[in-house]
Amino acid sequence: MSWHTSRMVGFDIESSGLNVETDRIVTACVVGCGGGDPVASTTWLADPGIEIPAEATAVHGVSTAQARADGRPAADVVEGIVHDLVTAVDAGSPIVIMNAPYDLTLLDREARRYGVTPLTDLVGDELRVIDPRVMDKAVDPYRKGRRRLTDLCSYYGLRLDAAHTADADALAACRVAQALAERWPQLRGTALDELHAVQQQWAAQQTASYASYLARTPGREHEAPSVRTGWPLVPHQRRSA
Repeated sequence: MSWHTSRMVGFDIESSGLNVETDRIVTACVVGCGGGDPVASTTWLADPGIEIPAEATAVHGVSTAQARADGRPAADVVEGIVHDLVTAVDAGSPIVIMNAPYDLTLLDREARRYGVTPLTDLVGDELRVIDPRVMDKAVDPYRKGRRRLTDLCSYYGLRLDAAHTADADALAACRVAQALAERWPQLRGTALDELHAVQQQWAAQQTASYASYLARTPGREHEAPSVRTGWPLVPHQRRSA
């Protein structure tokens, strides 16, 4: 049985911004799908403990007032997410994440912020990630157009309602991963362990290519050195005393 017909677990975060080192989780979803079992999801709304910028609210629809009134303590949310992902890894399921380094790095930093044992410390080398963004760019590198989740859903003929909500995006990432495997034999024919490893190589190549593009683009040269490497997450850098 190919990985794409087995049980997989989608994961998505909607946050207060784009900086994985300083921004906070606002909503999150872990959803199990495939493998012949019904879709089962858990969602969280957190009180991030900071003001949610208006531009972030415009994307995911959660205001500071709503998060404070209805959200759970951020530490509890982070602990719950980590617990559910550990359960998925222990069951042998891959974690499907669109642009994995964003969500996993943000979760890692939030865990460290609140004294929760980070996911990678708990599961180590057992973590297997499927990143539709990395895979799509690897198998179809010359296709024109953007490759956001909404774009991939459109390209692969999938419906995505309520985009930029964690539950919809987490499930959509799984559906895109399945569609990619059905379209591209080299993906569905690759064992999960090997696919995880090759995605690390693809991600490194894609990141290097993007940095090179910035370096030779007038007016954007200064952005190239800040392109961060690391897949499926950016390693935590311990600060020296």
